[in-house]
Amino acid sequence: MTKTIALKGSKKLLNAWAFYDWANSVYSLVITSAIFPIFYGALFRVAEIEKVSIFGGEIARAPLISYTTSLAFVFIAVVTPLISGVADYLGNKKVFMQFFCYLGGLSCIGLYWFSLENVYIGLLCYFFGLVGFWVSFAINNSYLPDVAFPEQQDKISAKGFSMGYIGSVILLLFNLAMVMKPEVFGIVSDEGGVAEIKAMKYSFVSVGIWWIIFAQYSFFHLPKGYKKEGVRTNVVLNGFKELKQVWYQLGTQTRLKRYLVAFFVYSMAVQTVMLIATYFGEEEIAWGSDSERTTGLIVSILVIQLVAIIGATVTARASKHFGNIKTLIVINALWVIICIYAYFLITPMDFYIAAGCVGIVMGGIQALSRSTYSKFLPDTTDTTSFFSFYDVSEKIGIIIGTFLYGFVAQFTGSMRNAIIFLGLFFLMGMFLLFRVKQIKKPL
Repeated sequence: MTKTIALKGSKKLLNAWAFYDWANSVYSLVITSAIFPIFYGALFRVAEIEKVSIFGGEIARAPLISYTTSLAFVFIAVVTPLISGVADYLGNKKVFMQFFCYLGGLSCIGLYWFSLENVYIGLLCYFFGLVGFWVSFAINNSYLPDVAFPEQQDKISAKGFSMGYIGSVILLLFNLAMVMKPEVFGIVSDEGGVAEIKAMKYSFVSVGIWWIIFAQYSFFHLPKGYKKEGVRTNVVLNGFKELKQVWYQLGTQTRLKRYLVAFFVYSMAVQTVMLIATYFGEEEIAWGSDSERTTGLIVSILVIQLVAIIGATVTARASKHFGNIKTLIVINALWVIICIYAYFLITPMDFYIAAGCVGIVMGGIQALSRSTYSKFLPDTTDTTSFFSFYDVSEKIGIIIGTFLYGFVAQFTGSMRNAIIFLGLFFLMGMFLLFRVKQIKKPL
């Protein structure tokens, strides 16, 4: 513990914490946003089918992956607070972070065997890839108040996201080169499938290896965690007791509670946009041809990632001058404008412009939301349990947001109407942020 206190705020420790974003962000870009959605659709196109037989019935490809994603986030929402409470009680949250990192990385490698013939194994790897990413990311978030002083948190949080964007783009460019020019890498078609699909499978392996290897730097320098006082009995139940205590503490932390409500509302829309942006662009934009569609979507994803680096940095500077809450209010207002603009998108250029705008506000709102929550925490070493509330709020928001988005799109027959619906959540989030009191200095 002495070593942890001595190192708090040091450049080495801060960089080690931020570097985990570099390690695991390749998952969110390559698996969630770019290569896997293209790979998943290609499997069905090559097989010339739209449905698969699973659990005794037939289901179309889109609902299948959507239900798997929703189920994964339900599992994450349940497991995260349990793990967080136990980790804080035992003082070994780094062990849990390592476990879920390796679970996620190995699951990415397992996606190499994803096929319509082995659909159960493939979906299981996809499921645990999501679980490994989000739970380990939640634990890493909980380290922020442990490694950085309040005045350092905005900057290092933004640095973490920026490093994640840069690292993920580097690996994505390499993977795209494999997919677009597989012959250059010695990847050829065989009886097992097309060269491009094989290249995509290799990209999943590269994500797992990248994630596990680069995470070692963070694991080496991050502290083990704080150990709770008292006798360690009924550890699992005590984990729930810790969460119950945090819930009671929230009752006296008016500012923190109001911020969590606002975060829950606008984060619901942010995470939904991240998950459906590619599908919206694929369906609603007039690309012209399949190849132009694939290239256009990839370019858009890269634009979002690169611009997000600027967004995270600019937002951190703005928060320093205007305060975190005021900056978040402005960002939510910009999101409302983007949602309205997205309703009228038609051409690829329209989509590129929207992607650039999304990148600016996406990088900013994620980094600033994390550091703002950290600043609002009471003086406690129970950071993991407190951050579990933050992360569970985000995951429940994803479940609700994606469900409502799909319901509105299906009910109205248009994804554009669903985008406008998401804009209402940003509007609500903006007004809820006005209720968060400013104390002493702007936050």
